[in-house]
Amino acid sequence: MTRARRDLGDFGERVAAAHLEAKGYRIRERNFRVREGEVDIIAERGGTLVFVEVRTRRGESMGSAAESVTAAKAGRILAAAQSYLQAVEGCPADQRIDVIALALAHDGRVLSLEHIEGAVEDAGG
Repeated sequence: MTRARRDLGDFGERVAAAHLEAKGYRIRERNFRVREGEVDIIAERGGTLVFVEVRTRRGESMGSAAESVTAAKAGRILAAAQSYLQAVEGCPADQRIDVIALALAHDGRVLSLEHIEGAVEDAGG
Protein backbone atom coordinates (compact mmCIF):
# COMPACT_ATOMS: atom_id res chain seq x y z
CA MET A 1 0.00 0.00 0.00
CA THR A 2 1.34 3.39 -0.92
CA ARG A 3 1.99 6.09 1.66
CA ALA A 4 -0.72 8.28 0.07
CA ARG A 5 -3.34 5.52 0.35
CA ARG A 6 -2.36 4.79 3.96
CA ASP A 7 -2.57 8.51 4.82
CA LEU A 8 -5.99 8.72 3.14
CA GLY A 9 -7.22 5.72 5.13
CA ASP A 10 -5.80 7.07 8.39
CA PHE A 11 -7.52 10.42 7.79
CA GLY A 12 -10.83 8.66 7.06
CA GLU A 13 -10.54 6.61 10.25
CA ARG A 14 -9.89 9.74 12.34
CA VAL A 15 -12.95 11.46 10.83
CA ALA A 16 -15.07 8.31 11.38
CA ALA A 17 -13.93 7.97 15.01
CA ALA A 18 -14.79 11.63 15.68
CA HIS A 19 -18.21 11.08 14.07
CA LEU A 20 -18.88 8.04 16.24
CA GLU A 21 -17.79 9.80 19.44
CA ALA A 22 -20.04 12.77 18.57
CA LYS A 23 -22.93 10.29 18.24
CA GLY A 24 -22.27 8.86 21.71
CA TYR A 25 -20.18 5.81 20.81
CA ARG A 26 -17.22 4.82 22.98
CA ILE A 27 -14.22 3.72 20.92
CA ARG A 28 -12.91 0.44 22.32
CA GLU A 29 -10.19 -0.25 19.81
CA ARG A 30 -8.79 0.89 16.46
CA ASN A 31 -7.13 -1.21 13.78
CA PHE A 32 -7.76 -4.60 15.38
CA ARG A 33 -5.74 -7.00 13.23
CA VAL A 34 -5.72 -10.77 13.17
CA ARG A 35 -4.63 -13.28 10.54
CA GLU A 36 -8.18 -13.41 9.14
CA GLY A 37 -8.54 -9.66 8.61
CA GLU A 38 -8.85 -6.25 10.24
CA VAL A 39 -11.55 -4.13 11.85
CA ASP A 40 -10.90 -0.40 11.53
CA ILE A 41 -12.86 0.69 14.61
CA ILE A 42 -14.55 -1.25 17.39
CA ALA A 43 -17.01 0.90 19.32
CA GLU A 44 -19.83 0.49 21.78
CA ARG A 45 -23.06 2.37 22.37
CA GLY A 46 -26.20 1.49 24.28
CA GLY A 47 -25.19 -2.11 24.95
CA THR A 48 -24.31 -2.82 21.31
CA LEU A 49 -20.81 -3.66 20.13
CA VAL A 50 -20.18 -2.19 16.69
CA PHE A 51 -17.45 -3.26 14.29
CA VAL A 52 -16.86 -0.43 11.82
CA GLU A 53 -15.30 -0.64 8.37
CA VAL A 54 -14.22 2.80 7.15
CA ARG A 55 -14.05 3.39 3.40
CA THR A 56 -12.61 6.65 2.12
CA ARG A 57 -12.64 7.78 -1.49
CA ARG A 58 -11.38 10.87 -3.23
CA GLY A 59 -13.66 11.30 -6.24
CA GLU A 60 -15.91 8.54 -7.55
CA SER A 61 -13.95 7.28 -10.53
CA MET A 62 -13.52 3.97 -8.69
CA GLY A 63 -17.15 3.89 -7.48
CA SER A 64 -18.50 5.11 -4.18
CA ALA A 65 -16.85 4.27 -0.89
CA ALA A 66 -19.89 2.27 0.24
CA GLU A 67 -19.80 0.18 -2.95
CA SER A 68 -16.18 -0.76 -2.32
CA VAL A 69 -17.06 -3.28 0.42
CA THR A 70 -16.99 -6.50 -1.58
CA ALA A 71 -18.31 -9.86 -0.42
CA ALA A 72 -14.71 -10.99 0.17
CA LYS A 73 -13.96 -7.88 2.26
CA ALA A 74 -17.18 -8.40 4.24
CA GLY A 75 -16.08 -11.98 4.94
CA ARG A 76 -12.70 -10.82 6.27
CA ILE A 77 -14.37 -8.21 8.50
CA LEU A 78 -16.77 -10.84 9.84
CA ALA A 79 -13.91 -13.26 10.54
CA ALA A 80 -11.92 -10.57 12.36
CA ALA A 81 -15.01 -9.60 14.38
CA GLN A 82 -15.50 -13.23 15.41
CA SER A 83 -11.83 -13.40 16.48
CA TYR A 84 -12.31 -10.29 18.61
CA LEU A 85 -15.40 -11.77 20.27
CA GLN A 86 -13.47 -14.94 21.10
CA ALA A 87 -10.44 -13.04 22.43
CA VAL A 88 -12.16 -10.39 24.56
CA GLU A 89 -14.19 -11.22 27.65
CA GLY A 90 -17.44 -9.49 28.49
CA CYS A 91 -18.51 -8.29 25.05
CA PRO A 92 -22.14 -7.17 24.72
CA ALA A 93 -24.46 -9.82 23.28
CA ASP A 94 -25.76 -7.39 20.66
CA GLN A 95 -23.33 -6.77 17.82
CA ARG A 96 -23.40 -5.43 14.32
CA ILE A 97 -21.05 -4.42 11.53
CA ASP A 98 -21.37 -0.90 10.16
CA VAL A 99 -19.71 0.86 7.27
CA ILE A 100 -18.76 4.52 7.36
CA ALA A 101 -18.25 5.78 3.83
CA LEU A 102 -16.45 9.07 3.32
CA ALA A 103 -16.29 11.01 0.07
CA LEU A 104 -13.54 13.61 -0.13
CA ALA A 105 -12.96 16.44 -2.57
CA HIS A 106 -9.65 16.36 -4.40
CA ASP A 107 -8.36 19.02 -1.98
CA GLY A 108 -9.18 16.75 1.00
CA ARG A 109 -12.40 18.38 2.21
CA VAL A 110 -15.05 15.96 3.45
CA LEU A 111 -17.94 16.09 0.99
CA SER A 112 -20.09 13.45 2.68
CA LEU A 113 -20.10 10.92 5.47
CA GLU A 114 -22.56 8.06 5.30
CA HIS A 115 -22.94 5.79 8.35
CA ILE A 116 -24.60 2.54 7.27
CA GLU A 117 -25.71 0.57 10.31
CA GLY A 118 -25.83 -3.20 9.91
CA ALA A 119 -24.15 -3.02 6.51
CA VAL A 120 -22.63 -6.51 6.85
CA GLU A 121 -24.97 -9.27 8.00
CA ASP A 122 -24.44 -11.68 10.89
CA ALA A 123 -21.93 -10.16 13.26
CA GLY A 124 -23.18 -12.59 15.89
CA GLY A 125 -26.05 -10.54 17.27
